[in-house]
Amino acid sequence: MEYFIGALKKFADFTGRARRKEFWMYTLFYIIFYAVTAAIDVATGLYMLSTIFALVMFIPTISMSARRLHDTGRSGWWQLIGLIPLIGAIVLLIFYVQDSVEGNEYGDNPKALAEA
Repeated sequence: MEYFIGALKKFADFTGRARRKEFWMYTLFYIIFYAVTAAIDVATGLYMLSTIFALVMFIPTISMSARRLHDTGRSGWWQLIGLIPLIGAIVLLIFYVQDSVEGNEYGDNPKALAEA
């Protein structure tokens, strides 16, 4: 949960790097919260809560994704490749699961900093 809250605190920070663990824990909690809001939508028949949740989480998710791409040595603009149907999502997934590169233009390796 701390990774999700930490990402929300840095919701508009498109600088720096995010480790794989931070990114995937954020993604896990996002999916859980979205599933809960979608279930509430179905139960109430209003279908608004999950849409509001997705809109509120749009910028933090883009920010987290940019920081994850920075950790692999790529610009946050690589997120735009996700607009290409199917292939874009596969390429992004490959980028997201890659290990951190050592210090790069986006900062020092957060994995090395955490282990020190």
